[in-house]
Amino acid sequence: MNNVYKLHCFIIKTGKQNDLLYLRSLLLSCAAAAPKSVSYARSIFSRIPSPDTFSYNTIIRIHAHFFPSHSLSYFSTMRCHGVPLDNFTFPFVLKACARLQIDLHLHSLIVKHGFDSDIFVQNALMSVYGCCGSVELALKVFDEISERDSVSWSAIIASFVNNGYASEALALFKQMQLENKVVPDEVTMLSVISAVSHLGALELGRWVRMYIGRIGLGISVALGTALIDMFSRCGSIDESVRVFEGMAVRNVLTWTVLINGLAVHGRSREALAVFHSMRNSSVQPDYVTFSSVLVACSHGGLVKEGRHVFESIRKDYQMDPLLEHYGCMVDLLGRAGLLSEAYEFVERIPVKPNSIIWRTLLGACANHNNLDLAAKVKGKICELDSSHDGDFVLLSNAYGAAGRWAEKASVRSWMRGKRIMKEPGYSLINVDQVTHEFVSGDSSHPQSEEIMKFLSSIIGELRNGGYTPHTEYVLHDIDEEEKEHFLSYHSEKLAVAFALLSLKDKRTIRIMKNLRICHDCHSFMKYISDKYERKIIIRDRNRFHHFDKGSCSCHGYW
Repeated sequence: MNNVYKLHCFIIKTGKQNDLLYLRSLLLSCAAAAPKSVSYARSIFSRIPSPDTFSYNTIIRIHAHFFPSHSLSYFSTMRCHGVPLDNFTFPFVLKACARLQIDLHLHSLIVKHGFDSDIFVQNALMSVYGCCGSVELALKVFDEISERDSVSWSAIIASFVNNGYASEALALFKQMQLENKVVPDEVTMLSVISAVSHLGALELGRWVRMYIGRIGLGISVALGTALIDMFSRCGSIDESVRVFEGMAVRNVLTWTVLINGLAVHGRSREALAVFHSMRNSSVQPDYVTFSSVLVACSHGGLVKEGRHVFESIRKDYQMDPLLEHYGCMVDLLGRAGLLSEAYEFVERIPVKPNSIIWRTLLGACANHNNLDLAAKVKGKICELDSSHDGDFVLLSNAYGAAGRWAEKASVRSWMRGKRIMKEPGYSLINVDQVTHEFVSGDSSHPQSEEIMKFLSSIIGELRNGGYTPHTEYVLHDIDEEEKEHFLSYHSEKLAVAFALLSLKDKRTIRIMKNLRICHDCHSFMKYISDKYERKIIIRDRNRFHHFDKGSCSCHGYW
């Protein structure tokens, strides 16, 4: 802001405070100092008797990122006063729309004013469509661009990534390379890294890291942080650590991403060590950092350490814990089996606990077979949110594990009456740069007959080695043989059978699952890792499980 003040003083001293040319320069100076300069810029703009297109464009630009609704208000005023629109007006207005995730149907107005072939307007349009979930419209705009620049490619790739089309985003990136006209920039590569992270494609991730070096980008703080997260999500936390150690500059997000990665991979002690190193390096932890450290303590059963970290939020940093941090403590106590203490902790939370916190405690009750407290907690959840499928599945599983079939049947019947459906489980596995999806009990995979036959033979072999299916968690009160059949075709079992058929070497098998792995599949993977001498890494909804030689990295804390 000092430059803004100096310029304004100069303008006043030289008597140019009513000169539109100088006021425009002052507005531009405010744009460079945003968001600190926003209120100052409004005051200056209000003193312009008849703002022209440039003045309106600048004030819209100043507000577009941090106060997008104000940008749209200025745009509306601009049109009402009949101020001409130009090719700079629309990119700033569209940026505001993208921030708000709203589509004001400006495309027709853009065409009307003849700016639909302007590269800056087209790029901004793609971003808006992508932010609003209209990927097809974004692609249509992209296809109409005659000379695409790096922003064009970044915008369309980000549109696909942010809407869950990771594979399609990578296909576009490949097309970009084949055209060989534009070198990807940092923004493009951040979207590519995000797509790889979503797919968990480790080999592709390794190639991306080398490619970044090959095109001379270098590892900036943003790229390094994204790579740490990518390798973690792809199941290779050791490579995350190597990227971290190779970074000359790190910010709070860099430290936090590594701590979180170590936490979900079950390396809780290391996560705590990194946290202490972060404090010693004078980097101030933020709220997200504390959440990641508490997750590490929870996944490692480090109750004492977790309590100390939680207390330090207020004591050492004078920060008030957020509801999320209270939830982490409930998870920590619940996983450790301290259910009564966890319940009392929730009751003492100074703000009203939400359904997520109660749901965390419900999961702990189900895992530790405390059905009385589970029913009590379920009542609390129903007061806040009575339609979440996971709550009923947890309670149903707990009743089934205890053999209380009448209560289990009652829960399932109530779910059917309310038309509450359980989310279907699926698993993804990447083999030779191709991602294969398996759904529990599904036979749509081209090799499904071969996979299921092989899986049946594996289960038979494992039985001889001591494996017994955990049928107490099957959702139906049916005979034992049917229960075992139901368990046999869970998506992660189909995925691992496919991997054993496809990968003849001893490389690590990596699987991503959308739901929490069940007790039976967890036991199954331990036996598989031992018998076939294969490392298996499964990323489920909560964490990573590293199976090796008959044991799992979670040590039962999952």
